[in-house]
Amino acid sequence: MDHRKAQLADLLVGHSCQLKAGEKVLIEAFDLPSPELVSLLVNKVRSVGAIPVVQLRNNQIMRDWIISADEATLKTVAQIDAARMKQMDAYIGIRASNNNAEFSDVPAGKLEAYQQLYVQPVHFEIRVPETRWVVLRYPTPSMAQSANMSTDAFEDFYYRVCTADYAAMEKAQQPLVERMLKTDRVRIVSPGTDLSFSIRDIPVIPCNGRRNIPDGEVFTAPVRDSVNGEITYNIGSRYQGTVFQGIRFVFQDGKIVEATCGNETERLNAILDTDDGSRFIGEFSLGVNYEIQQPILDTLFDEKIGGSLHFTPGNAYTTADNGNRSAVHWDLVLAQTPEFGGGEVWFDDELIRKDGLFVVDDLRLLNP
Repeated sequence: MDHRKAQLADLLVGHSCQLKAGEKVLIEAFDLPSPELVSLLVNKVRSVGAIPVVQLRNNQIMRDWIISADEATLKTVAQIDAARMKQMDAYIGIRASNNNAEFSDVPAGKLEAYQQLYVQPVHFEIRVPETRWVVLRYPTPSMAQSANMSTDAFEDFYYRVCTADYAAMEKAQQPLVERMLKTDRVRIVSPGTDLSFSIRDIPVIPCNGRRNIPDGEVFTAPVRDSVNGEITYNIGSRYQGTVFQGIRFVFQDGKIVEATCGNETERLNAILDTDDGSRFIGEFSLGVNYEIQQPILDTLFDEKIGGSLHFTPGNAYTTADNGNRSAVHWDLVLAQTPEFGGGEVWFDDELIRKDGLFVVDDLRLLNP
């Protein structure tokens, strides 16, 4: 047995979900090449007296099911899974993939229906606000190939960043939380980006291994109608099986009024037209995991890149709520390190971060 899997299982059960005797946890695993991690989790959950509920899913079957599903099918399964989710105290979602493009040819309307009629009621309305949840990827050759790394090198990278010292990270994040809570106006400047908005009176949440693995961000949300300017994201994003590059948004009073990208502008706008909330921003976050330095075309990793930020069209988390509701929550990443053209983050006319590094004394502990 790879001892790193056992270390990861301990982290998920003890640190992320903080499970106690008698509590129920849903372990949902997609396309795992081996049952080893799930078995470790089941045994670890039982060792603390909690109750594991296991769901194994296959992305090829999911693809066929989404394509064939009508409204009645989606609503029926959502009702069943929502009733189960309501009984859970915690959730562990592990996602592997034999083919990262498995959903690339699913019609956009089918994916939108799945998001609205299944994902929204099961995950956004119950799992996210009502459980202690954590989601993570699982290292596969497909993922290593996407990262342009050998399988062994990728696994070393994966376990190093996933089992970081989250207790130390939590301590270093606290001054940033305090600053953001006092901040009204934020300005983001980078090549192709000049964006202004308010975060006044919106809660600020530090992320240090409780919800995502790997972790390393501090997030809030903009006041919904306060966003003005433009942003050009310089990290590619795989969403619903399609890779988007060079996404650019123009905002007016909070709403995305112009959206383009290098390769899929029509599909980009179809996603943004999913519902009334998908052209507004639900999250603003600063990435502070400096063990992650390069994108690997996987959002859970790329959004934590040290010196990055993500600015997310769609649903706001209830823990940092600006009132925006949507079936979409799409974390799009802008890196501001010198390798990506640099950039600045300003809080109330004070320069906080330049070219990916914090430049004020109380935040320097976050730098590598």
